[in-house]
Amino acid sequence: MDNSAAGPLTGLLVADFSRVLAGPYATMLLADLGAEVVKVEGPQGDETRTWMPPVRGDVSTYYLGINRGKRSIALDLRDEADAVLARELAARADILIENFKPGGLAKYGLDYASVRAANPGSVYASISGFGSGEGRHVPGYDLMVQAISGLMSLTGDPDGPPYRAGISVFDVMAGNHAVIGILAALRHRDATGEGQHVEVNLLSSALTGLVNHSSAYAAGGVVPYRMGNAHPSVFPYEPLPTADNDLIVAAANDGQFRRLCEVLDLPDVPDDPRFARNADRTKNREELRPVLIERLATRGAVEWFEALTKVGVPCGPINTIDGGFAMAERFGLDPIVEVGEGDRAVPTTRHPIRFSATPAAYRLPPPELDEHGAELRAWLTTPEEGDDG
Repeated sequence: MDNSAAGPLTGLLVADFSRVLAGPYATMLLADLGAEVVKVEGPQGDETRTWMPPVRGDVSTYYLGINRGKRSIALDLRDEADAVLARELAARADILIENFKPGGLAKYGLDYASVRAANPGSVYASISGFGSGEGRHVPGYDLMVQAISGLMSLTGDPDGPPYRAGISVFDVMAGNHAVIGILAALRHRDATGEGQHVEVNLLSSALTGLVNHSSAYAAGGVVPYRMGNAHPSVFPYEPLPTADNDLIVAAANDGQFRRLCEVLDLPDVPDDPRFARNADRTKNREELRPVLIERLATRGAVEWFEALTKVGVPCGPINTIDGGFAMAERFGLDPIVEVGEGDRAVPTTRHPIRFSATPAAYRLPPPELDEHGAELRAWLTTPEEGDDG
């Protein structure tokens, strides 16, 4: 296998038995950091290969967005010869990540107990919708978890229907949690030589990800409800209309609010006892909002953005995705990198973490189904050095 990368995870082999979003997102992040990732797909391939439009050429952009840096092998686990190869991969891997229904890999000898028996140092990560206990039989899709967790009850206008978030937010969150768990387990393995089972589920990721809303219920007994774009504890912290487009204004402390009022030429407002502290502004938001809107109506959103950011007031125009990328370019974040060469070159979003000594690398374009099957089969059937066989 190719271990030529110089990332912080160079030398680690990942057996990726996951599909769709949470698991593939996690393994892509590991690949960016130097790990060698083998993507094991069924004969029909990962479902996201067929999730289109949009497409690049005839390939789903959904699939392209979360599968760079990997090698693909198609294995039918119901075929014993392929299952043997899968077990051999698991025995050689430092990390195995899967998102089958809990217990679903046992019949193939790929459950944690079986893998651990052959590979005691394996870090085995499982991602499920609702855990391996009473919720193990419930399918785990992000939209279901957005509904069940309560997120949708928090999203939308107060008098309107609940809405899903614009992305599969808990899949992404669970993928990040899986990476955190894997890295922590590797640290433990470095110290003890022992692997372990890392379990992540979408509902637990959702409940911790609801942060202040979860705490409102757990610590305060309060069930929060949707407030449109308003914040339950801070004002102003929402979009406000300007002369052309809405502007997000997030003056979350007294100093920021005072500077906001200075730029808006409202010098007396910060000393008004109704608005002096955040708790006052939140309580009296219906009185304060029209005062701010009246001044914001005199200039456009971008002009206000330039003026307010100069004095450290958090704010921003509401962009479409292209505008978000343009803003990242403006800030020197170089948000798009290219992976692959020639006809296989694919523009992709840059890894979000910057390292001063071991930067992320983009070595392989998202693989075609079974693109590396022949070489991987040859490797898996060749005894490793030190094997008795």
